[in-house]
Amino acid sequence: ESMAHSKNRATDGKITYPPGVKEISDKISKEEMVRRLKMVVKTFMDMDQDSEEEKELYLNLALHLASDFFLKHPDKDVRLLVACCLADIFRIYAPEAPYTSPDKLKDIFMFITRQLKGLEDTKSAQFNRYFYLLENIAWVKSYNICFELEDSNEIFTQLYRTLFQVINNGHNQKVHMHMVDLMSSIVCEGDSVSQELLDTVLVNLVPAHKNLNKQAYDLAKALLKRTAQAIEPYITNFFNQVLMLGKTSVSDLSEHVFDLILELYNIDSHLLLSVLPQLEFKLKSNDNDERLQVVKLLAKMFGAKDSELASQNKPLWQCYLGRFNDIHVPVRLECVKFASHCLMNHPDLAKDLTEYLKVRSHDPEEAIRHDVIVSIVTASKKDLSLVNDHLLNFVKERTLDKRWRVRKEAMMGLAQIYKKYALQAEAGKEAAKQISWIKDKLLHIYYQNSIDDRLLVERIFAQYLVPHNLETTERMKCLYYLYATLDGNAVKALNEMWKCQNMLRHNVKDLLDLIKQPKSDSYNKAVFSKVMVITRNLPDPGKTQDFVKKLAQVLEEDEKIRKQLETLVSPSCSCKQAEVCVKEITKKLGSPKQPSNPFLEMVKFLLERIAPVHIDTESISALIKQVNKSIEGTADDEDEGVPTEQAIRAGLELLKVLSFTHPVSFHSAETFESLLGCLKMDDEKVAEAALQIFKNTGNKLEESFPHIKSVLLPVLQHKAKKGSPRQAKYAIHCIHAMFSNRDTHFAQIFEPLHKSLDTDNMEQLITPLTTLGHLAMLAPEQFAAPLKSLVANFIVKDLLMNDRIPGKKTTKLWVPDDEVSPETLAKIQGLKLMVRWLLGVKNNQSKSGNSTLRMLTAILSSDGDLTEQGKIGKPDMSRLRLAAGCAILRLSQEPCYHEIITLEQYQLCALVINDECYQVRQAFAQKLHKGLCRLRLPLEYLAVFTLCAKDPVKERRAHARQCLVKNINLRREYLKQHAAVSEKLISLLPEYVVPYAIHLLVHDPDYVKVQDIEQLKDIKEALWFVLEILMAKNENNSHAFIRKMVENIKQTKDGQCPDDPKINEKLYTVCDVAMNIVISKSTTYSLESPKDPVLPARYFTQLDKNEDISMKSPSETEKPSRGRKRGAAANQDDKGQESKPKRGRKKAANTSTDDAEDQWGEDSSMAEASMETEDEQNSPPKRGRRGRPPKSAASKDETPSKGRRGRRKTAPPADEENEEEQEEEEDDEDDAGSENMEVKPKGRRGRKPRLVAAYIYDLNIDDLVLNVLNTHKPFILNKWLFTEGRQIPPAILWNPHLRKGEDDLQSHRQQLGKPGTQTPVAKSFLAFSLDAACSLYMCLGLFHGFYLTHTICFSGGRSRAAANQEEESEEEMNTAQQSEEEEDEPMDSSPKVSFLSPENP
Repeated sequence: ESMAHSKNRATDGKITYPPGVKEISDKISKEEMVRRLKMVVKTFMDMDQDSEEEKELYLNLALHLASDFFLKHPDKDVRLLVACCLADIFRIYAPEAPYTSPDKLKDIFMFITRQLKGLEDTKSAQFNRYFYLLENIAWVKSYNICFELEDSNEIFTQLYRTLFQVINNGHNQKVHMHMVDLMSSIVCEGDSVSQELLDTVLVNLVPAHKNLNKQAYDLAKALLKRTAQAIEPYITNFFNQVLMLGKTSVSDLSEHVFDLILELYNIDSHLLLSVLPQLEFKLKSNDNDERLQVVKLLAKMFGAKDSELASQNKPLWQCYLGRFNDIHVPVRLECVKFASHCLMNHPDLAKDLTEYLKVRSHDPEEAIRHDVIVSIVTASKKDLSLVNDHLLNFVKERTLDKRWRVRKEAMMGLAQIYKKYALQAEAGKEAAKQISWIKDKLLHIYYQNSIDDRLLVERIFAQYLVPHNLETTERMKCLYYLYATLDGNAVKALNEMWKCQNMLRHNVKDLLDLIKQPKSDSYNKAVFSKVMVITRNLPDPGKTQDFVKKLAQVLEEDEKIRKQLETLVSPSCSCKQAEVCVKEITKKLGSPKQPSNPFLEMVKFLLERIAPVHIDTESISALIKQVNKSIEGTADDEDEGVPTEQAIRAGLELLKVLSFTHPVSFHSAETFESLLGCLKMDDEKVAEAALQIFKNTGNKLEESFPHIKSVLLPVLQHKAKKGSPRQAKYAIHCIHAMFSNRDTHFAQIFEPLHKSLDTDNMEQLITPLTTLGHLAMLAPEQFAAPLKSLVANFIVKDLLMNDRIPGKKTTKLWVPDDEVSPETLAKIQGLKLMVRWLLGVKNNQSKSGNSTLRMLTAILSSDGDLTEQGKIGKPDMSRLRLAAGCAILRLSQEPCYHEIITLEQYQLCALVINDECYQVRQAFAQKLHKGLCRLRLPLEYLAVFTLCAKDPVKERRAHARQCLVKNINLRREYLKQHAAVSEKLISLLPEYVVPYAIHLLVHDPDYVKVQDIEQLKDIKEALWFVLEILMAKNENNSHAFIRKMVENIKQTKDGQCPDDPKINEKLYTVCDVAMNIVISKSTTYSLESPKDPVLPARYFTQLDKNEDISMKSPSETEKPSRGRKRGAAANQDDKGQESKPKRGRKKAANTSTDDAEDQWGEDSSMAEASMETEDEQNSPPKRGRRGRPPKSAASKDETPSKGRRGRRKTAPPADEENEEEQEEEEDDEDDAGSENMEVKPKGRRGRKPRLVAAYIYDLNIDDLVLNVLNTHKPFILNKWLFTEGRQIPPAILWNPHLRKGEDDLQSHRQQLGKPGTQTPVAKSFLAFSLDAACSLYMCLGLFHGFYLTHTICFSGGRSRAAANQEEESEEEMNTAQQSEEEEDEPMDSSPKVSFLSPENP
C-alpha cells in the first residue's frame, strides 16, 4: 500500500533532496555536482530497507538519478556516484525496484556494469567507491531483477565480460569473492544459461587466454567449481552440439573444444559426467585428425598425476588403449609418448600398457619404435620399479632393430640404466641384480656386422660399463668384477673389442711410419692401402675415405700433430697422456669458426678407438693387486656377488687377454713378481694363465729383469716335466719366447723325458708326450732325428697299436673329459706328437708324412678302433676319430703335406663332419672353421661344410651355414684388399668351392644309386646349402661363372676314377642338379662368364674338346644296350665300389627297386618316371628339408653295415620335425610365388616354365632323322597340364605333322577331349616317337642344320589347385622314378628356351 502511495507521490514530480543538498541539475558546475552527489550517496548509504518514510521521501530523487542526464553524463566521477546511489536504491527498495520500465532497468544495469570497469585501477583514489559498488550489488544480488527482462542475456553477458576483463593481480581476495558471488547467483538462481554467457566463462580456460590473464582463469575456475551442479547440463549440451552433432557454429569456442574438456576435467570432473562417453565415441571417429586430438586430450587426462580417470571410467580407458593400434601413425605415436607419463604417474597401469607397448615395439614406423624405447627408458631412469621386466625386454629386443637410430636409442638407454642402478647402485642390490643382464646384452651387440654398432658398444663400454674417468684403482676394480660376471659370449666380444682397437692402433702406427719415408710410387700405394684399412674401421666408409686421406696429408705437413699421434699410439702411452694428446689433436684440427665439422668428427671417432682410456702400466699393476687381494682373501668378492675362485680365474683370464693387446703395460717388476706367485699356486687354470701371460709379455724379461728370470726358469722346467699337459705346453713356449740360450734349456728337458717314456703308467705319459711334441715343433733341427725312431717304435708300435685296458661297455658315444681313459688321452697326445713333429720338419723326404696319413685314415676307416679287436669303448673311439680328423686338418695346412693327401684320405677326413657322435661333429667343425678363417686350409676343405646339410641337428646346420657365410665373405674381402693375388685365384675365390663340393658329393658313400630320388634330393639340399650363400650376391656375374664351371665339369671325367662308368654317371647327374639350381635361382646365369674357370686337375681330367662327354654318358659307351640290363651293370658297379676304404657311410644295395624298374619294358611310359623327377629337379631346394636324416634302413629293406658310421644319425626331436615340416610348407608357398622366370600370362597365376624330361644334345637335324629311322625310341615331349577353361593348343595335338595314324589320334581325343572344348582339370603325358619330335621342330619353323642345344619347353601358367593336384599325383608315381634317357644321359647345361606359349600356340 505504501509503495503504491509513494508511486502516486512520484507522479507529482517534486524531487526531495536530503538536508543541505540543493538541486542537482545541468546548471551547476561539475565540482558542485560531485559535492552534492556525495551527500546524496551518504544519505542512501545510511538508509536501510526498514526506513519506509525516507524511502517514500526520496522516491522521486531515486527516479531522477536514473534519468539519462546522469546515466549518460560525461564525467566519470558523477557516473560513479550515481551508480553507487542506484546500487543503494536497489538495496533499499528491494525486493521491488522503483523502476518499472524494462528498458529503463536495462539501461540502469548496463550503466552499473560500465562503472564496474573502474575496478581495474586499484591505485585510483576512487577505488574504494568502485569496490563499494561491487560489494553492494553482489551482496544484494541486484542483477537477479533482470531475470524477468527479455534482454537479460545481454545484461549478464556484458557483466561477465566486464568482470573477467577487470580482474587482475592487484585485487585482493575480497574483490575475487564478491565477483564470484555476483556471477554465481546469476547461474544458480536463473532459469537457464545461454551459450553466449557460457562462452564468456569458458573462453578464459582456453590456453591462449589462460596465459594472458591468469586471474581471469582463476575467477572462471572458482565460478565453475561453485556452480558445477547448475552449469553442468549447459556444458554437456555445448559439447553435445559440437562433438556429436557437429554444429560448430553454436560457439566461437568450438575449435577449442578439446582444450576446454581438459581444463574442465582438471577443475571438476563432475562437470564432464556426460561428456566423457562422447569422447569414447570420438575415439572411433573416421577422421584421423579428430582421433588424434581426442587421443592427445585423453593422454593428458589419463596421465595427469592425480588423475583417477582410468579407474573411474574403465570403458574409456580400454577404448583409449585400443588407439595404440590405430591405423594413423601420429595417433600411435601420441599413445606411445603418453606411456612414459602414465608409467611414472600411475605405476598401477603398467600392466595394461605392457601388452600394447609390446606390439608397438614392433611397429613398422621407425619413429614409433624409437619412442617406445624413450618412454620405457625415461620411466626406468626415474625409478626402476616403475617398469617390469617385460618392458625392459622390449628395449633389449630393439638393440637389434634394423634402423640405426632405434638401435642407438635402445643401447644408450640400457647403458644409462645400467650405470645408474648397477654401477652406482642407486636402488640397492636387488635392482642391480634385476638388470645385471644389460652388460652382457650390450657387449653381444659387438657381434653385429655394422661398424656403427661396434663403435657405439666401445663408447658405451668406456663411458657406462667401466667409466674411464674413474680413478685407476676404482676403474680396475670395476673392470675386474665386470669381467668376472660376464657370460662367455660377452667375454669373447670384449676380447674382440680390445683386439680390434689394438689392430687399428697398429695400423695408425704403420701409417705414421710410412709418412716418414721418402715419397715414391710404392709409397703412395702403401699409404693408400693403409688409408683403406683404417677407413674400414670407421663409420660410413664412403665419406670417411676422403677424410682419412686428408688426415694422412695433415700428418705429413704438421709435425706437432704427428708427434701427438705417435705418442698416442706408442705402447707405453698412459691413460693421462692419451687424454692430453686427444685434446691437443682435436684442438688443432678444429676451428673456432666451425666448431663441429665432419672431418673433425671422423678424427674424434678414430682417436676414440685408438686411445688407451683404460689400460696402461699403472692400470695393469692395479689389476694385479686386485687379483692378489682375491688370492689372499682380502678382496670384497662376495659383496660383489662373485665367488673368490671365479674372480681369480676371471682376473687371470683378463690379464691373459690384455697381455696380447697391451704387452708393454706388463713390463714392471711388481707385475712379474705377482705373476710368479700365481705360477706357484695349486689351481691349474691360474698357473696356466700366468704361463700364457709370461709367454706374451716376457720377450725383454731376460735383459730387463734378470732377477725374475733366475727364479722363473726352474719353475718353467718343472712345469714342462711334471705339470699338466697344458702347463707343459705353455712352459715350453715361454722358454722359446723368453730365453736366448733356449737350446740348452730344451735339451735339459728333452733328455730325461725321452728316456723315461713308459706305457705302463699311462697317466704319467700324457705330459711328457705333450712336451716332446712342442719341442719337436719349436726346435725341429735339434730334435727331429731322435724323435723319428721314437715315433716309429714307441708311439706307433707300443702306444697306438696296442689296446691295454679294455674300455667300459657303454652305449654312450661321448663322455666328459674327466671320464676319458688315460690310455686314450695318451694315444691322442701320441697322434698330436706325430703331427707336431711333421709340422716342425716341414718336408716329406723320408715319406713319414705318407705313413702318418695312412695311419690316421686307418683310424677313421676303423671307426677309431685301430686294432679292430673290439676292446676299446665307444666314447674312446669317438675321441680317437676326432683326433685323427683334426690331425689331418693340421697337416693339410702345411703345403708339403697337403700335396700328398690322397682324394680318398681327404674324403674320409671330410666325413668326420657327419660323424654319428654330435660332439665329434661339433669339435671338428670348429677346427675346420678356424683353419679356413686363417686362410691356412686349402679351399677344398670349405666344401666339407656342404655335408652338414644332412645333419639332423638344427644348431649344427646353422653353425655350418654361419661358417660358410663368414669364410666366403672373408675370402671376398681378402681379394678386394689384395688385388695382386689374382694368380692365386683358384685357391681363394669362393666360387671355386663348387667343383670340390660336386666331387665330394659324387663320392659320398650315401650316394649309392645314381638316379634314386631320395638320394638326389639329399644331393640337391647339400648343393643348395653352399650355392644359396654363393649366389646371394651376383658379384662380377658369378652366376654365369658357376654355370660355366659346371658345364666344363660335364666335359671331363672324374679324376679319382676316370674309367669307372658309374662314378662318371654320378658326376654328370650331380652336375645336372647343380646346373638346375643355378638356372632356377638366377636370372643372369645365361650371360657370358667374365673369366674362364679353371678346374682342379687332381679332381677332374682335362677338358675333352673333341669328344663331348655330355653327348653320351660313359654307361652308353661301355654298354651296347640300355634298359633291362641295367640291373646287372649296377651290381658290377657295386663290386667295384667295395675296393674303396671300408669307412664311410655304406648302404646295402637296394635290389627291390631295380627289380621294380626292370618290370617296365623299353616302350613303357617313361613319361611318368621322368616327369616324377622333373618337378624335384627344377623346383628350388627347400630350406625346411635341409639336414633331415635319411629314411631308416628298414624302410628301404637295407641292412646297415658296420662301415656306415659316418652317417649314423639320431633322429631330431619330434617338435623339431614338426617345425621343419611347417617350414617346408611355408617354403613351398614361398617358392610357388617366387619361381616364375618369364612374363606371367595375364589373368593367371604365373609359374616358371617346366623343363622337358628329355634332353637332346648337339645333334644335327639330319643325324636326328637318321636316329629316328634307326631306333624309333619313344621319348617324352612334355608334361602338359590342362586347367578348366583352357583350350587345348591345336598346334600340339592337331597338327597333321604330328599324326601317327588314326589310332593315335583317337587315343589322344579320348585322353584330352576334342579341340576347342573346355576340359576339366586333367593331367596328361604326351608320348611321341622321335620322328614326331622332328616333325614338331619342322612345323615350328626350325631349319635344316640347326644345332639343337636347347631344352624344349612349353611354358605356361597353372592354377594353384592344379599345381597341388599335380604334386599329389607325382607322389603316387614313385614306382618309375626316372626315364632311361635321364639315367643314361647327363642333363644339358644350356639355358631353357620357351618355343611355344599355351596362350598363343
